[in-house]
Amino acid sequence: MSRIGKKPVPVLDGVKIAIDGQTINVEGPKGKLSYTHRDEVNVALENDGKEIVVSRISDDRFPRAVHGLTRALINNMVFGVKNGYEKKLEVIGVGYVASLKGKVLNLRVGYANELQVPIPDGLTVTCPDQTHINVSGCDKQAVGQFAAHVRSLRKPEPYKGKGVRYVGEQVKIKPGKSAT
Repeated sequence: MSRIGKKPVPVLDGVKIAIDGQTINVEGPKGKLSYTHRDEVNVALENDGKEIVVSRISDDRFPRAVHGLTRALINNMVFGVKNGYEKKLEVIGVGYVASLKGKVLNLRVGYANELQVPIPDGLTVTCPDQTHINVSGCDKQAVGQFAAHVRSLRKPEPYKGKGVRYVGEQVKIKPGKSAT
């Protein structure tokens, strides 16, 4: 049995859960999220609405695979609407700059043109200074996807380490050809 799937999801204070058929709506102080789960699992509220329990309908391969996934997604939703998620990026390089103009993130990262990345709805992007970007929101997948997209525009290169990277990310620097 799935060790993750059989654990009940605790409902945090200030979070409202509504289960309508296969659709789960979660609402909290940071926002609202919705998820439609697969037919192979059942989701129910237990202990007077203090826990969400995910169970599978059979022990076949696919329902076992979806069991833990569904529980993890619901847990991420409950945590996200209560506390939110955040990813921090840093821009490293001479002349590399990040700035915000309305709902557009502007990046000058060594290309001939300035890159303009539209910010999706539901995410909050801030630039505390020209070399740092903070992405936050209640949807874990959306926050991680947007941060990964911004990083992919100029990944850290292995010779000088210039580019966009997560805060605290270690980039292994290769020796150049003069090192031989």
